[in-house]
Amino acid sequence: MLSLYTDMELRTPEALLAAADAYKEAHPHARIRGIADALGVSEAELVAARCGDGVVRLRPDWRACLGGLEACGTLMALTRNSDCVHERKGVYENPEFDESGRTALFVNEDIDLRIFPTRWQHAYWVEDAQTNADPRLSIQWFDASGLAVHKIYATEGTRRDAFRALAETLRHDDQTPGLSVAPAAPVPAEKPLADLDVAGFVEAWEALQDTHDFFGLLRRFGLSRRQAVHVAPAHLARPVPAQAARRVLEEAAAAKVPIMVFVGSPGCVQIHTGTVEKLLETGPWFNVLDPDFNLHLRQDAIAEAFVVVKPTVDGVVTALEVFDAKGELIVQFFGKRKPGIPEREDWQALVARVEAEAAVTDAA
Repeated sequence: MLSLYTDMELRTPEALLAAADAYKEAHPHARIRGIADALGVSEAELVAARCGDGVVRLRPDWRACLGGLEACGTLMALTRNSDCVHERKGVYENPEFDESGRTALFVNEDIDLRIFPTRWQHAYWVEDAQTNADPRLSIQWFDASGLAVHKIYATEGTRRDAFRALAETLRHDDQTPGLSVAPAAPVPAEKPLADLDVAGFVEAWEALQDTHDFFGLLRRFGLSRRQAVHVAPAHLARPVPAQAARRVLEEAAAAKVPIMVFVGSPGCVQIHTGTVEKLLETGPWFNVLDPDFNLHLRQDAIAEAFVVVKPTVDGVVTALEVFDAKGELIVQFFGKRKPGIPEREDWQALVARVEAEAAVTDAA
Protein backbone atom coordinates (compact mmCIF):
# COMPACT_ATOMS: atom_id res chain seq x y z
CA MET A 1 0.00 0.00 0.00
CA LEU A 2 2.87 2.36 0.72
CA SER A 3 3.83 2.43 -2.97
CA LEU A 4 0.66 4.44 -3.66
CA TYR A 5 2.02 7.29 -1.55
CA THR A 6 5.80 7.28 -2.06
CA ASP A 7 5.67 10.39 -4.24
CA MET A 8 3.89 12.40 -1.54
CA GLU A 9 6.86 12.82 0.84
CA LEU A 10 4.91 11.27 3.68
CA ARG A 11 7.32 12.39 6.36
CA THR A 12 6.00 15.95 6.21
CA PRO A 13 2.93 16.39 8.43
CA GLU A 14 0.85 18.00 5.69
CA ALA A 15 1.49 15.26 3.14
CA LEU A 16 1.03 12.55 5.74
CA LEU A 17 -2.38 13.91 6.76
CA ALA A 18 -3.40 14.24 3.11
CA ALA A 19 -2.43 10.62 2.50
CA ALA A 20 -4.27 9.50 5.61
CA ASP A 21 -7.40 11.38 4.54
CA ALA A 22 -7.23 9.79 1.09
CA TYR A 23 -6.88 6.33 2.60
CA LYS A 24 -9.72 6.96 5.02
CA GLU A 25 -11.98 8.08 2.18
CA ALA A 26 -11.26 4.88 0.30
CA HIS A 27 -11.57 2.76 3.48
CA PRO A 28 -14.16 4.53 5.67
CA HIS A 29 -14.07 1.89 8.43
CA ALA A 30 -10.29 1.95 8.83
CA ARG A 31 -8.89 2.78 12.27
CA ILE A 32 -5.78 4.85 12.86
CA ARG A 33 -3.50 1.87 13.45
CA GLY A 34 -4.61 0.29 10.18
CA ILE A 35 -4.14 3.57 8.32
CA ALA A 36 -0.64 3.97 9.73
CA ASP A 37 0.26 0.39 8.75
CA ALA A 38 -1.08 0.96 5.24
CA LEU A 39 0.98 4.12 4.83
CA GLY A 40 4.12 2.57 6.27
CA VAL A 41 4.39 5.01 9.17
CA SER A 42 3.82 4.76 12.90
CA GLU A 43 0.59 5.63 14.64
CA ALA A 44 2.39 8.29 16.70
CA GLU A 45 3.50 10.05 13.51
CA LEU A 46 -0.11 10.32 12.39
CA VAL A 47 -1.15 11.71 15.77
CA ALA A 48 1.78 14.14 15.97
CA ALA A 49 1.01 15.48 12.48
CA ARG A 50 -2.19 16.93 14.00
CA CYS A 51 -0.45 18.98 16.71
CA GLY A 52 -2.33 22.28 16.95
CA ASP A 53 -5.49 20.74 15.47
CA GLY A 54 -7.10 18.71 18.22
CA VAL A 55 -3.79 17.28 19.42
CA VAL A 56 -1.44 18.60 22.11
CA ARG A 57 2.03 17.19 22.64
CA LEU A 58 2.61 16.33 26.32
CA ARG A 59 5.76 16.04 28.38
CA PRO A 60 6.57 12.33 28.76
CA ASP A 61 6.22 12.50 32.56
CA TRP A 62 4.54 9.15 33.12
CA ARG A 63 4.59 9.46 36.91
CA ALA A 64 2.68 12.74 36.88
CA CYS A 65 0.26 11.41 34.28
CA LEU A 66 -0.52 8.14 36.01
CA GLY A 67 -0.59 9.72 39.45
CA GLY A 68 -3.09 12.34 38.31
CA LEU A 69 -5.63 10.00 36.76
CA GLU A 70 -7.55 9.02 39.91
CA ALA A 71 -8.93 12.55 40.26
CA CYS A 72 -10.44 12.24 36.78
CA GLY A 73 -13.00 9.59 37.80
CA THR A 74 -13.98 6.69 35.59
CA LEU A 75 -11.80 6.32 32.51
CA MET A 76 -11.34 3.66 29.86
CA ALA A 77 -7.94 1.94 29.72
CA LEU A 78 -6.93 0.57 26.32
CA THR A 79 -3.96 -1.68 25.68
CA ARG A 80 -3.49 -3.61 22.48
CA ASN A 81 -1.16 -5.50 20.22
CA SER A 82 -1.56 -6.15 16.51
CA ASP A 83 -4.25 -8.78 16.97
CA CYS A 84 -6.07 -8.08 20.24
CA VAL A 85 -7.55 -4.94 21.80
CA HIS A 86 -8.35 -4.85 25.55
CA GLU A 87 -10.60 -2.06 26.86
CA ARG A 88 -11.54 -1.74 30.55
CA LYS A 89 -13.46 1.01 32.36
CA GLY A 90 -12.65 2.00 35.92
CA VAL A 91 -10.79 4.41 38.18
CA TYR A 92 -6.98 4.52 38.09
CA GLU A 93 -6.62 4.04 41.86
CA ASN A 94 -3.59 3.23 44.00
CA PRO A 95 -0.66 3.58 41.61
CA GLU A 96 2.54 1.86 42.72
CA PHE A 97 5.89 3.08 41.35
CA ASP A 98 9.15 1.31 42.05
CA GLU A 99 12.17 3.46 42.86
CA SER A 100 14.08 2.35 39.77
CA GLY A 101 11.40 3.64 37.42
CA ARG A 102 11.37 0.35 35.54
CA THR A 103 7.91 -0.78 36.58
CA ALA A 104 4.61 0.63 37.79
CA LEU A 105 1.42 -1.07 38.88
CA PHE A 106 -2.28 -0.53 39.23
CA VAL A 107 -3.75 -3.50 41.10
CA ASN A 108 -7.45 -2.80 41.39
CA GLU A 109 -10.68 -4.61 40.67
CA ASP A 110 -11.28 -2.62 37.50
CA ILE A 111 -8.01 -1.04 36.35
CA ASP A 112 -5.33 -3.72 36.66
CA LEU A 113 -2.09 -2.88 34.84
CA ARG A 114 1.56 -3.94 34.77
CA ILE A 115 3.47 -1.00 33.29
CA PHE A 116 7.01 -0.79 31.88
CA PRO A 117 7.65 2.97 31.77
CA THR A 118 10.97 2.84 29.91
CA ARG A 119 8.84 2.18 26.81
CA TRP A 120 6.61 5.24 27.43
CA GLN A 121 8.43 7.82 25.29
CA HIS A 122 5.84 10.06 23.57
CA ALA A 123 2.52 11.35 24.90
CA TYR A 124 -0.35 13.31 23.33
CA TRP A 125 -3.68 14.77 24.35
CA VAL A 126 -6.15 13.95 21.57
CA GLU A 127 -9.61 15.36 20.89
CA ASP A 128 -11.53 13.53 18.19
CA ALA A 129 -14.70 15.14 16.91
CA GLN A 130 -17.87 13.04 17.04
CA THR A 131 -21.14 13.68 15.25
CA ASN A 132 -23.68 15.35 17.56
CA ALA A 133 -21.56 14.61 20.64
CA ASP A 134 -18.78 16.06 22.73
CA PRO A 135 -15.29 15.36 21.39
CA ARG A 136 -13.75 12.05 22.40
CA LEU A 137 -10.91 12.89 24.79
CA SER A 138 -7.83 10.78 25.39
CA ILE A 139 -4.23 10.73 26.55
CA GLN A 140 -2.20 8.43 24.32
CA TRP A 141 1.25 7.01 25.01
CA PHE A 142 3.70 5.62 22.43
CA ASP A 143 7.13 4.00 22.48
CA ALA A 144 10.24 5.36 20.77
CA SER A 145 9.24 3.76 17.47
CA GLY A 146 5.77 5.35 17.56
CA LEU A 147 3.89 2.19 18.55
CA ALA A 148 0.98 2.74 20.92
CA VAL A 149 1.65 1.29 24.38
CA HIS A 150 -1.39 2.56 26.33
CA LYS A 151 -4.33 4.90 25.82
CA ILE A 152 -6.64 6.49 28.38
CA TYR A 153 -10.09 7.65 27.22
CA ALA A 154 -12.80 9.75 28.84
CA THR A 155 -16.09 7.98 29.52
CA GLU A 156 -19.54 9.09 30.65
CA GLY A 157 -18.23 8.90 34.23
CA THR A 158 -15.13 11.04 33.65
CA ARG A 159 -14.63 14.43 35.29
CA ARG A 160 -13.77 16.02 31.99
CA ASP A 161 -12.54 19.29 33.49
CA ALA A 162 -10.09 17.37 35.68
CA PHE A 163 -8.96 15.28 32.72
CA ARG A 164 -8.33 18.43 30.65
CA ALA A 165 -6.54 20.07 33.58
CA LEU A 166 -4.23 17.07 33.96
CA ALA A 167 -3.31 17.27 30.29
CA GLU A 168 -2.68 20.99 30.61
CA THR A 169 -0.18 20.42 33.45
CA LEU A 170 1.69 18.07 31.10
CA ARG A 171 1.64 20.37 28.09
CA HIS A 172 4.97 20.35 26.23
CA ASP A 173 6.65 23.61 25.21
CA ASP A 174 7.11 22.26 21.67
CA GLN A 175 3.84 22.02 19.73
CA THR A 176 5.39 21.78 16.27
CA PRO A 177 3.48 19.27 14.11
CA GLY A 178 5.38 16.10 13.27
CA LEU A 179 7.53 13.53 15.04
CA SER A 180 10.75 11.69 14.29
CA VAL A 181 10.65 8.12 15.56
CA ALA A 182 13.34 5.53 16.10
CA PRO A 183 13.39 2.31 14.11
CA ALA A 184 11.38 -0.46 15.73
CA ALA A 185 13.55 -2.81 17.75
CA PRO A 186 13.90 -6.19 16.01
CA VAL A 187 12.31 -9.19 17.68
CA PRO A 188 15.14 -11.24 19.19
CA ALA A 189 15.83 -14.40 17.24
CA GLU A 190 15.12 -17.66 19.02
CA LYS A 191 18.20 -19.58 20.07
CA PRO A 192 18.61 -23.12 18.68
CA LEU A 193 17.16 -25.63 21.12
CA ALA A 194 20.28 -27.74 20.74
CA ASP A 195 22.24 -24.94 22.43
CA LEU A 196 19.86 -24.71 25.41
CA ASP A 197 19.41 -26.75 28.59
CA VAL A 198 15.87 -27.88 27.79
CA ALA A 199 15.86 -30.62 30.41
CA GLY A 200 16.97 -28.16 33.07
CA PHE A 201 14.27 -25.73 32.00
CA VAL A 202 11.52 -28.35 32.24
CA GLU A 203 12.80 -29.44 35.66
CA ALA A 204 12.75 -25.82 36.88
CA TRP A 205 9.24 -25.35 35.45
CA GLU A 206 8.02 -28.40 37.36
CA ALA A 207 9.48 -26.90 40.55
CA LEU A 208 7.77 -23.51 40.20
CA GLN A 209 6.21 -22.03 43.32
CA ASP A 210 4.80 -18.83 41.79
CA THR A 211 3.53 -18.15 38.26
CA HIS A 212 5.30 -14.77 38.28
CA ASP A 213 8.64 -16.59 38.30
CA PHE A 214 8.02 -18.16 34.89
CA PHE A 215 9.33 -15.16 32.93
CA GLY A 216 12.53 -15.34 34.95
CA LEU A 217 12.88 -19.00 33.95
CA LEU A 218 12.59 -18.08 30.28
CA ARG A 219 15.35 -15.50 30.64
CA ARG A 220 17.53 -17.79 32.74
CA PHE A 221 17.41 -20.66 30.25
CA GLY A 222 17.21 -18.51 27.08
CA LEU A 223 13.95 -19.89 25.66
CA SER A 224 11.19 -17.89 24.05
CA ARG A 225 7.68 -18.43 25.40
CA ARG A 226 6.75 -20.20 22.15
CA GLN A 227 9.72 -22.55 22.47
CA ALA A 228 8.79 -23.23 26.08
CA VAL A 229 5.32 -24.53 25.29
CA HIS A 230 6.65 -26.60 22.39
CA VAL A 231 9.32 -28.41 24.43
CA ALA A 232 7.20 -28.92 27.55
CA PRO A 233 5.80 -32.38 28.31
CA ALA A 234 2.05 -32.82 28.02
CA HIS A 235 1.35 -32.35 31.71
CA LEU A 236 2.73 -28.80 31.40
CA ALA A 237 1.64 -27.66 27.92
CA ARG A 238 -0.71 -29.11 25.33
CA PRO A 239 -1.59 -27.72 21.88
CA VAL A 240 -5.25 -26.99 21.13
CA PRO A 241 -6.89 -25.59 17.99
CA ALA A 242 -6.92 -21.86 17.31
CA GLN A 243 -10.67 -21.73 17.95
CA ALA A 244 -10.04 -22.70 21.57
CA ALA A 245 -9.78 -18.97 22.40
CA ARG A 246 -13.27 -18.39 21.14
CA ARG A 247 -14.58 -21.52 22.84
CA VAL A 248 -13.12 -20.44 26.19
CA LEU A 249 -15.01 -17.15 25.96
CA GLU A 250 -18.22 -18.88 24.88
CA GLU A 251 -17.98 -21.46 27.68
CA ALA A 252 -17.15 -18.79 30.25
CA ALA A 253 -20.17 -16.72 29.18
CA ALA A 254 -22.53 -19.70 29.17
CA ALA A 255 -21.42 -21.03 32.57
CA LYS A 256 -20.82 -17.58 34.11
CA VAL A 257 -17.26 -18.56 35.07
CA PRO A 258 -15.21 -15.50 36.10
CA ILE A 259 -11.98 -15.35 34.15
CA MET A 260 -8.86 -13.23 33.78
CA VAL A 261 -7.86 -11.88 30.36
CA PHE A 262 -4.29 -10.59 29.85
CA VAL A 263 -3.32 -8.53 26.77
CA GLY A 264 0.01 -6.77 26.40
CA SER A 265 1.75 -4.10 24.37
CA PRO A 266 5.51 -3.49 24.59
CA GLY A 267 4.91 -1.09 27.51
CA CYS A 268 1.90 -2.44 29.37
CA VAL A 269 -0.02 -5.58 30.29
CA GLN A 270 -3.72 -5.00 30.95
CA ILE A 271 -5.91 -7.45 32.86
CA HIS A 272 -9.66 -7.94 33.09
CA THR A 273 -11.04 -10.03 35.95
CA GLY A 274 -14.69 -11.02 35.97
CA THR A 275 -17.38 -12.62 33.89
CA VAL A 276 -18.05 -12.04 30.21
CA GLU A 277 -21.55 -11.91 28.75
CA LYS A 278 -22.17 -10.32 25.36
CA LEU A 279 -20.17 -12.01 22.58
CA LEU A 280 -20.27 -11.03 18.92
CA GLU A 281 -18.40 -12.12 15.82
CA THR A 282 -17.70 -9.38 13.27
CA GLY A 283 -15.72 -10.53 10.24
CA PRO A 284 -12.42 -11.95 11.51
CA TRP A 285 -12.88 -10.36 14.94
CA PHE A 286 -14.42 -12.12 17.93
CA ASN A 287 -15.61 -9.58 20.47
CA VAL A 288 -16.67 -9.20 24.07
CA LEU A 289 -18.98 -6.18 24.30
CA ASP A 290 -19.87 -5.79 27.96
CA PRO A 291 -20.56 -2.41 29.62
CA ASP A 292 -17.18 -2.16 31.39
CA PHE A 293 -15.07 -4.59 29.37
CA ASN A 294 -14.53 -4.95 25.64
CA LEU A 295 -12.18 -7.38 23.92
CA HIS A 296 -11.52 -7.57 20.18
CA LEU A 297 -9.58 -10.69 19.10
CA ARG A 298 -8.57 -11.23 15.49
CA GLN A 299 -9.22 -14.93 14.99
CA ASP A 300 -7.44 -15.31 11.66
CA ALA A 301 -4.18 -14.09 13.26
CA ILE A 302 -4.07 -17.00 15.70
CA ALA A 303 -1.40 -19.47 14.62
CA GLU A 304 -1.17 -21.61 17.76
CA ALA A 305 -2.85 -22.05 21.14
CA PHE A 306 -1.76 -24.07 24.16
CA VAL A 307 -3.22 -25.10 27.49
CA VAL A 308 -0.37 -24.26 29.87
CA VAL A 309 -0.05 -25.51 33.46
CA LYS A 310 2.22 -23.95 36.10
CA PRO A 311 2.72 -25.41 39.59
CA THR A 312 2.41 -23.03 42.57
CA VAL A 313 2.29 -23.29 46.34
CA ASP A 314 -1.51 -23.07 45.98
CA GLY A 315 -1.77 -25.86 43.40
CA VAL A 316 -1.68 -25.70 39.62
CA VAL A 317 -2.58 -22.60 37.62
CA THR A 318 -4.03 -23.34 34.17
CA ALA A 319 -4.01 -20.90 31.25
CA LEU A 320 -4.87 -20.77 27.58
CA GLU A 321 -2.04 -18.98 25.75
CA VAL A 322 -2.59 -17.77 22.19
CA PHE A 323 0.22 -17.00 19.72
CA ASP A 324 0.55 -15.37 16.30
CA ALA A 325 2.57 -16.69 13.34
CA LYS A 326 5.72 -14.94 14.63
CA GLY A 327 5.45 -16.69 17.98
CA GLU A 328 4.35 -13.53 19.76
CA LEU A 329 1.81 -13.83 22.56
CA ILE A 330 -1.60 -12.39 21.59
CA VAL A 331 -3.72 -13.05 24.69
CA GLN A 332 -3.81 -15.23 27.82
CA PHE A 333 -6.88 -16.55 29.64
CA PHE A 334 -6.95 -17.74 33.28
CA GLY A 335 -9.63 -18.51 35.79
CA LYS A 336 -10.22 -15.75 38.34
CA ARG A 337 -7.78 -16.30 41.20
CA LYS A 338 -5.83 -14.64 43.99
CA PRO A 339 -2.63 -15.72 45.75
CA GLY A 340 -3.32 -18.12 48.59
CA ILE A 341 -6.46 -19.51 46.97
CA PRO A 342 -6.48 -22.71 44.85
CA GLU A 343 -7.53 -22.47 41.22
CA ARG A 344 -11.28 -22.53 40.62
CA GLU A 345 -12.68 -25.96 39.83
CA ASP A 346 -15.22 -24.50 37.40
CA TRP A 347 -12.35 -22.99 35.39
CA GLN A 348 -10.51 -26.31 35.35
CA ALA A 349 -13.70 -28.02 34.17
CA LEU A 350 -14.17 -25.38 31.47
CA VAL A 351 -10.66 -25.92 30.09
CA ALA A 352 -11.20 -29.70 30.20
CA ARG A 353 -14.38 -29.33 28.15
CA VAL A 354 -12.60 -27.22 25.53
CA GLU A 355 -9.76 -29.76 25.33
CA ALA A 356 -12.18 -32.69 25.07
CA GLU A 357 -14.12 -30.93 22.33
CA ALA A 358 -10.86 -30.35 20.43
CA ALA A 359 -9.94 -34.03 20.79
CA VAL A 360 -13.28 -35.13 19.36
CA THR A 361 -12.88 -32.72 16.45
CA ASP A 362 -9.35 -34.02 15.73
CA ALA A 363 -10.57 -37.63 15.86
CA ALA A 364 -13.34 -36.88 13.39
